[in-house]
Amino acid sequence: MFKSPLLISSLSLSFLVACSEPAPTEQQAATPNQTKPIATLSIHNPSDFSRPQEAIYIAASDLGLAEADVQNSGFIASSDKGLLASQWIDRNADGQKDTLLLSPSLAAGETLQLQITAGTAAELPKQTQAEISQKTGGEWQGKTYVGGHFENVSNLTPPPHYTDHSEFIRYEGPGIESDKVAYRIYLDWRNGFDIFGNKTGKPVLDQIGQDGYSSYHEMLPWGTDVLKVGKAVGAGGFGYWDGSKVERVSKLDGHTVHIIENGPLYSALTIDYKNWQIAGKTLDVKAHLSMTAGSRLLHNRLTLSQPLDNLALGIVKLPDTQLLTGTLESSGHTYTYLATYGKQSLDGANLGMAILFKRGKLEQLTTDEFNHVAVMNVSGQHLEYYLLGAWQHELNGITNQQQFVEYLQQEVERLTLTPRLSLKTEITKAQTSQPMTSERALYWSQQLANSELKRQAGQYYWGGWDTERDRPVSFEYTTGLLIQAFDDLNKYAANPAYQAVIDKMADSFVAADGTIHSYDASKFNIDSINSGNSLLRVYEQTKESKYQLAVQALREQLKHHPKTSNGAFWHKQVYPHQLWLDGVYMGMPFLAYYSSLFEQGASLEQVVHEFEVTREQLRDDKTGLYFHAWDESKQMDWADKTTGRSAYFWGRAVGWLSMALVDVLDYIPADNTELRQPLLAMVTELAADLAKYQDAETGVWYQILDKAGERGNYLESSGSSMFVYFYAKAINKGYLPKEQYLQISKNAWQGLLNEFVLVHPDGSISLTNMVQVAGLGAGRDGSYHYYMSEPIYRNDSKGTGPFIMAGVQMSKLLKD
Repeated sequence: MFKSPLLISSLSLSFLVACSEPAPTEQQAATPNQTKPIATLSIHNPSDFSRPQEAIYIAASDLGLAEADVQNSGFIASSDKGLLASQWIDRNADGQKDTLLLSPSLAAGETLQLQITAGTAAELPKQTQAEISQKTGGEWQGKTYVGGHFENVSNLTPPPHYTDHSEFIRYEGPGIESDKVAYRIYLDWRNGFDIFGNKTGKPVLDQIGQDGYSSYHEMLPWGTDVLKVGKAVGAGGFGYWDGSKVERVSKLDGHTVHIIENGPLYSALTIDYKNWQIAGKTLDVKAHLSMTAGSRLLHNRLTLSQPLDNLALGIVKLPDTQLLTGTLESSGHTYTYLATYGKQSLDGANLGMAILFKRGKLEQLTTDEFNHVAVMNVSGQHLEYYLLGAWQHELNGITNQQQFVEYLQQEVERLTLTPRLSLKTEITKAQTSQPMTSERALYWSQQLANSELKRQAGQYYWGGWDTERDRPVSFEYTTGLLIQAFDDLNKYAANPAYQAVIDKMADSFVAADGTIHSYDASKFNIDSINSGNSLLRVYEQTKESKYQLAVQALREQLKHHPKTSNGAFWHKQVYPHQLWLDGVYMGMPFLAYYSSLFEQGASLEQVVHEFEVTREQLRDDKTGLYFHAWDESKQMDWADKTTGRSAYFWGRAVGWLSMALVDVLDYIPADNTELRQPLLAMVTELAADLAKYQDAETGVWYQILDKAGERGNYLESSGSSMFVYFYAKAINKGYLPKEQYLQISKNAWQGLLNEFVLVHPDGSISLTNMVQVAGLGAGRDGSYHYYMSEPIYRNDSKGTGPFIMAGVQMSKLLKD
């Protein structure tokens, strides 16, 4: 749970925030249902501005509910103010309600506490709408439909002869809107995205085009069509970049529209594009379009039936406009934008348009005759982005470019710096509150391992697909980390399914001649070394020569790997002169393990030296904590110009160091006391210092270790799992006194269960609230805001692996 105090103040709202306020009140007037809650939810706004009608999605399975339990919207959310605006939705478009959408308005820094109970939601004013309307009762005359009347339908596949201006579909395609703005998508060869300006602050699509096309090109009480799409893709439409221009989704065998949701807070539709002929391929595309109350953003989730080298997102080029771009000097996970602003509305008013996308997906910004273009990578056959239009004459609309840019910057932060959620369910509590025993600790490791077998681990082989990163599985540290966790568990409680995953990973990556698929020694990336630990383990089990050849290649990299002047390995060749805590774990346990097997321990002094340099350069004397990284050259923007250190104590980075310490000691002989002493001293020291920053209420640790209560900071599961592993293994090995650290370990383990585990109705579990990744350089400036802006994930192997290993060590620790 985020424990910063609730900020209650008289907020001086700027015009920008005022124009985003929802029309209806946030809380419903109904009295909350008094049924015992099935869950509690904490929502924290990490921004220094208010967030009106923030969309919060809670999956039914996370609440411990089967989808069959929620089809009649039998569950609601309430705070001490009353019922919260909510809607059960079909988020994955499979025809079943699966997600509870909440729509709270959050003050800057506010933390809202909710209960979710059985009950019936009160009726809400309608703020969103999705529809498609076809003519019936007339007849086709050539390519035009004559006579008849419009009728809304849930699904529509136009006949093959349908084309633009056939007068068969009201306003020429499906429409979707919020109370701010409406969009239509041409359901023909143009595939243009158009904008209806809305003056009313209420949904208006049902009023548009009832009397033909011409009427909505005139100013009416509800508003007007504000965009000339022409030969462009319009306001955020998509196509293919052929190297010189955008090719629209024109050559295909037809479209099918499904209206998925048409609710008060959320509406959605899908468009299936059948047999698009492009770039020498024929593929299907599904667009999943959705909008939420109080927002101008149209969310487009695209899925391709086969790989395509790019998708092009475009905004129509119009005269008298200013081209605007968001920052590209940021993490690949942050959102940025391509936008235009000016008197580009058909009525001569100011109109802003924008596409918002993750920077890491962008290949290039370019232009053609008709479009401003963002060319996007779709190697994973998925692409999601947002588009928006902001018309001057909206109710409380944005009226000038400065306001539009400020608005875009806030929307980018809302997408990047997501609300901090802490969900506690009764079904989970019933499991996690059972007495802490050796058997139960092992149970939780096995439960997560078994869940990961179905979700991800079964794909960890050469040729598999990494769903965490939406790319092919490669020989990188995440692969080896999870497989090593399975090996730890299998050694302690053997299971043929675990052994099969271990064997398949190793055998698939290592060819008969010892070549490791996808490994490139010339990059001198120390992250690549970690998976060698799994190969060493398999070699010890099988004695197959190909594994020995493979690990020899990894050892060869370390012989030539560049180092700092005091002998510490660079993190990567592309990050020269830099020592990272992450890299100590990536390289040193392997080097120690390899040296003990094949070098009679000749490299162990080098291993220990790495830790000594790390302590000298990265340990903070005041706190005892370790900074994330050190740049000897002091040239990086994140590096202190005097010390070369980064500025913050990132939890997982310290977690990597802590695991490296106890793992390396496995390979230094017990009688070599001189070599072991510096590491044992660091273990003792780090254990005492980490304990000072353990959250007293929960037993776990924060993303930034020493910033408890800071806006946006959150309890983080991967670093916390690593610390449990560190403490439990250090006690088990006799490095730490049991009487001093047993309770700290138990509190931390129980905290992992209480704070981060979710039990699902099918018996599987998830580990939540882990930062996906955090690095330095390449747009990652090492600021506090940066560490807060990296995506918060679940079931990432950087967290699941340490959790499984921690459970094994806790099971051993609790055996007595």
